[in-house]
Amino acid sequence: MIELLGAWAPLLPVLFVALGGLGLMLVDALVKDKAELAMGTFVVLSLGAGLALGLWNEPVTAASTELFGGWVAADRLSLFLDVAICGGAALAALLGGGYLREHQLERGEFYVLVVFSAFGGMMLGRSSDVLTLFVALETLSLGVYGLVAFRRTSPRAAEGALKYFLLGSFASAILLYGSALLYGATGHTDFVGIAASIEAGDAETRLTILAMALMVVGLAFKVSAVPFHMWTPDAYEGAVTPATTFMAVVVKTAAFGVLLRVLFVVFGDDMLSAPSTGWPRVLGALAAITMLGGNLAAIVQRNVKRMLAYSSIAHAGYILVGIAAAASGPADAGWSETALSSVLYYLLAYTVSNVLAFGSLILAGSHGKEAVSYEDLAGLGRRHPAVALPFVLGILSLMGFPPTAGFFAKYYVLSAAMQMGTGMLWLVLVAVLSSAVGAYYYLRVLVFLFMKQPEPGAVVAVPMRSLYVVSALVLSGYFVLRMGLAPNAYLEFALEAARTFG
Repeated sequence: MIELLGAWAPLLPVLFVALGGLGLMLVDALVKDKAELAMGTFVVLSLGAGLALGLWNEPVTAASTELFGGWVAADRLSLFLDVAICGGAALAALLGGGYLREHQLERGEFYVLVVFSAFGGMMLGRSSDVLTLFVALETLSLGVYGLVAFRRTSPRAAEGALKYFLLGSFASAILLYGSALLYGATGHTDFVGIAASIEAGDAETRLTILAMALMVVGLAFKVSAVPFHMWTPDAYEGAVTPATTFMAVVVKTAAFGVLLRVLFVVFGDDMLSAPSTGWPRVLGALAAITMLGGNLAAIVQRNVKRMLAYSSIAHAGYILVGIAAAASGPADAGWSETALSSVLYYLLAYTVSNVLAFGSLILAGSHGKEAVSYEDLAGLGRRHPAVALPFVLGILSLMGFPPTAGFFAKYYVLSAAMQMGTGMLWLVLVAVLSSAVGAYYYLRVLVFLFMKQPEPGAVVAVPMRSLYVVSALVLSGYFVLRMGLAPNAYLEFALEAARTFG
C-alpha cells in the first residue's frame, strides 16, 4: 500500500482521517442511534494513529519533499503529533459516546467536528509554510468553536464560545500579521526559505524579530500561556466535558507542535539563541508567569472544570520550560535533543492524564447532572470507589506523583533545564515552587473524594454507567501507568521525533 502511494505516503494518516470524516457525515444521515458514531470516530482516529506508527520507519524521499513543494512537512515530528492528536481525539470521542446520551445531547455533528478538528490539528503539526499554518489553524479552531457551543441552550456555553471566538480571531489576526511581516523581511513564506534567508543575513533583523514576536503571541493564545489565557476557564467550563477534553489535549498538542517547528526550524540558531535577541529569557519569563498564574488562580476555584482549566494553563508553563531550555543551549552546539524530547514526552503524558481526569468527572455524574463542583464529589470515594480510582490516578499524574506518566514528564523537563547550566536554575526553582502550589488544589480533590460527606439535603448523583466512558478511562489509565512504570520506550519515541530539529 505504501509503495503504491509513493511520494504521497507521508500524508496517508491525514488523508485517511479526512476521508473518515466525510464517511461519518454520510453515516450520520443514515443511522438513528448517534452513539454508534462514537465508536466509528474512535476507529477512524485510532487507525489514523496506527498509520502514522506504520510509517515511522519509512524513509522520506526527495519526491515527497518536491511533491509538497515545501508546504507540508514529511518527518517523524509530524508522525509523532499525528499519534498524539489522533489518540487524544479518539479518547474524547469515546467520552462523548457516553456523555451525550446521558445528557440528551446526541447529535452526530459532534463527532464530525471532532474528526475534522483533529484533521486541522494534524495539518497544523505538519505545516511547513506560513500559509499552510494559518489555514490549518483555522480549520482546527472553527471546529472547536462549534464544540464549545454544542450545548445550544446553555448561556455559559454561548458565553465561552463567544469569548473563545473573539479572542481567537484577534490572535489569528496577530499571527497573520506576523506572517506578513516575515514575508516582507525574508521574501519567503516556506519555513526552509525563511530559515535560509535569516541564516544568510538577507533578512531585515528588526522586522524579523517583530514578526517572530507576533507569531509567538498568536500561538501562545492557542496553548493558553499567560497573559493570553483569558478565554480558557470560560470555554472549558461552558463546553460539554468531552469537548473540554478535546480542547485540553488536542488543541494544546497541535499548537505546541507547530510552535516547536516555528521556533526551531524557521528562526533557528541565528535568531533564537543569539544573545542580542534575548529569546531564551523571553521564553523563560513566559513559562514562569504561566506556571505561577495558572497554579495560583486554580487554588481559589470552586468549580472542578475551571480548576482543571487553570491546571492546563500551568502545564503549558511546564512545557514552555522545556522549550526555553532547548533555546538556551549554545548556538553552535545545535538544539538540545534532551530538552525537545522532554517536551514531546510531556505532551503524551499530559494527554492521557487529562483524559483520565475529565473522563472520571464525566463518570461521577449522571441523569443530566454534572459533577462539576467539589461538593458534588464529596464522599464519592467511599460510596463508589470504582469511580474514584481513575480520578485519583489522573489527579496524581497531573500533580506529578510517582510512578505515573506525569511524574516523569516533569522530571524530564526539569532535568533538561538543569543541564543548561546556572542560567536556568531560577526557572527550575519557579517550576518546583509552582508544582508545590499545584499540589494543594490537586490534593483538595482527593480530600473531598475520601474525607468529606455530602451536605445534608444535597442531591447525590448516581455515577454514570457507560461502556464508552469506562473504555476511555481504562485505555488512558493503562498509558498513565505504563508511561510511568516503563518510560524509556516512550522517551525514545519522543527522542526520535526531536531529532527532526537536528
